[in-house]
Amino acid sequence: MSESAVQIIARGPRAIAEAAAAALDSDPLLEGATYSILEEDEDRGVWRIDAFPNDADDVRGIEAHLKSHDGLAVIVEKLADADWLAMSLSGLPPVRAGRFFVYGAHDEGVVPRNTVNLKIDAGAAFGTGHHGTTVGCLVAFDELLKRERFERVLDVGCGTGILAIAAAKTGSKVALGTDIDEPSVRIANENARLNLANARFVHAFGLNDRKVRGQGPYDLVFANILAPPLVSLSQDIKEALALGGVAILSGLLRTQERRVTAAYLSRGFVLERRIRRDAWSALVLRRVG
Repeated sequence: MSESAVQIIARGPRAIAEAAAAALDSDPLLEGATYSILEEDEDRGVWRIDAFPNDADDVRGIEAHLKSHDGLAVIVEKLADADWLAMSLSGLPPVRAGRFFVYGAHDEGVVPRNTVNLKIDAGAAFGTGHHGTTVGCLVAFDELLKRERFERVLDVGCGTGILAIAAAKTGSKVALGTDIDEPSVRIANENARLNLANARFVHAFGLNDRKVRGQGPYDLVFANILAPPLVSLSQDIKEALALGGVAILSGLLRTQERRVTAAYLSRGFVLERRIRRDAWSALVLRRVG
């Protein structure tokens, strides 16, 4: 990471922070920027946005959006030239999500025997299991597994591969992940080997790639990405699913639920469940048409 890399932090009440996050998400010029939103201080009602711009244009755009919301305190900090992702995740506790237990190498001594254990270490891909969107997907999957099985599973935007690996370790015969980011695909395949999971990950642009479509139709599709691509991929996800198949969608804020849900209802899905964690939401939709 270069010396010019910065992090933008904004703090304020929940309603204002969620409105600011929604503004970031709706700006097409900031589609490549990464941010998170979470409750920092429950007693004081303080929510926090952490944004990581890719370039100077992102810095200006994000800072302008955040500062336009009265009630947010905004600061810009330089990031040290270090593996800050690995450093920050190395001290995170393991996560329990239904039957799934997500842990890093530093937690190997506390792994339970009666859980589906997923070893995911810090790396240059999203999806360690600590983020509310990933936990929401795992909780939704755990609930579905109590009454049905999924032979063929696709993970769109796989990141670390945690969701496809979870599917492989609970009996799915096909557990395929795809990502447009080549390092993520490499990391996901490494994680599959580390977890002795029969999951496979491919570099592909879109669900119409023959490497993806050739394994379908799928009984379950995970898509833990962002609200705009979830909307734009609604028809492709429908075509990738068998009739009666399930889509677990996340990467969206609670304020974006209506927009994403509407896109899928119009494609012949029904909403079965929504799971909320912090400001984030996971949607469980079934293809009925």
